[in-house]
Amino acid sequence: MTAVDSPTTARSARTGGARPGRPAVRRLRRHGENRTAWLLSVPALILLIGLLGWPMLKMIMLSFQNLSLRQLFTGEAPPWVGFDQYQKVLTDSVFWTVVWHTALFTVVSVLSTVLIGLGVALVMRRVHPWVRIAMVVALMFVWAMPQLVAAQSFRWMTDSDFGVVNYLIDKLPGVSFQNHAWFISTAQGWIVITTLVVWAGIPFLAITLNAGLTQVPKELLEAATMDGASGWQALRSITLPILKPLLTIVTTLSVIWNFGLFTQVWVLRDSKPEQSFQTLATYSYSQAFGQAKYSPGSAISVLTVLLLLGVMVLYIRQMFKIGEVD
Repeated sequence: MTAVDSPTTARSARTGGARPGRPAVRRLRRHGENRTAWLLSVPALILLIGLLGWPMLKMIMLSFQNLSLRQLFTGEAPPWVGFDQYQKVLTDSVFWTVVWHTALFTVVSVLSTVLIGLGVALVMRRVHPWVRIAMVVALMFVWAMPQLVAAQSFRWMTDSDFGVVNYLIDKLPGVSFQNHAWFISTAQGWIVITTLVVWAGIPFLAITLNAGLTQVPKELLEAATMDGASGWQALRSITLPILKPLLTIVTTLSVIWNFGLFTQVWVLRDSKPEQSFQTLATYSYSQAFGQAKYSPGSAISVLTVLLLLGVMVLYIRQMFKIGEVD
């Protein structure tokens, strides 16, 4: 008797008896998840394009024009001047001085914030849980304070006549700080600004890194201690490598935020920052709205965005790497 192959048996014979592999199924599943993610992101993307994309496009167009007050009030189309605005800005020594101040401030403030925030997070992992809760509550209060309120508070504290900072320093033996003006000196003025920014930035980093430290396996730390590793060696060889992706993200975000410094300088200098205290954000605003140089101000803003693109690319790449690991 001859056995008759069923359709299923014949199909299996033609395909070698193999079924679709798991990689193919995973690819199909991942493709479906990506399509769903894009569909869910469409409303947010449309909102971002409307709120950010269109103003950004108008700013870029304005940087290639020469808009004056007359065109602004009459509605006439401003003349196109090409790259003239960028040439004027890039050949202006004041612009490069402002870039240097902004870059130096960003490096110092970000390094200080990350190091102090990491130190606070490490302390939070070692204290009693109730003390940790109290620290988190205190940090949240600082984090929740609006920048305008924080800047105004620092302005009062460093006031030359009634500031509590001068009062306390003046109590030190051999120190005379009565009626001391902090912003007479460029270095001292930037110390006040940097202290304010670091103080306001520590809560975000401390709370975020504290959450990241909970993912460090205690078994690895205990094993390293039993093998004779010191606390610094365990931190350098175990904790920091595990925290590296999170540290990269919070550091990049801090660079983006601090590079766009505006409110703190604007309030501390009473809406009239001197050239030695200008940042790219305040400088572009002063040019555009303080001196009615709208097109040069737009060019400065576009250059600021271009300077930040490299940092933003680093942040996005790190986010994609974390997504691939997950």
